Amino acid sequence: MERTPARLYAGVVGAVLVAAGIIGFFYSSSFGSPGDVDPVFGILDINGWHNLVHIATGTLGLLAYNGGPGPSRTYALFLGVVYICVAFAGFIYGDGEAILGFVPVNTEDNVFHALLGVGGLAAASARRRRVVPAPAA
Repeated sequence: MERTPARLYAGVVGAVLVAAGIIGFFYSSSFGSPGDVDPVFGILDINGWHNLVHIATGTLGLLAYNGGPGPSRTYALFLGVVYICVAFAGFIYGDGEAILGFVPVNTEDNVFHALLGVGGLAAASARRRRVVPAPAA
């Protein structure tokens, strides 16, 4: 299957987000509003809703990866835009607040979301290099 930056992004980010969502449930599985917030590794504030969002977006990434270059590019572009918006909203709400009233964020979450967003946009806009064979001598 064709390897592209978007496909690599979809596979790696998808796997990381699914793993983060599953690991997050060991720290906090509360679905309150905003829920009992516990920091993963002492850094990222999460609750059950946050974990489900990571699992859902990660699963979409793995599906896009298996779908090939087209779905992977769409995923990278979509996730890039969404996570930049989430980071922007998180920075506006501030450290220790909740987006939509139930997804907790802190500054570290916002930076992580911004990096995922920029990476997604970069992967979606990058093109696979075509290797041109050298002429026979």
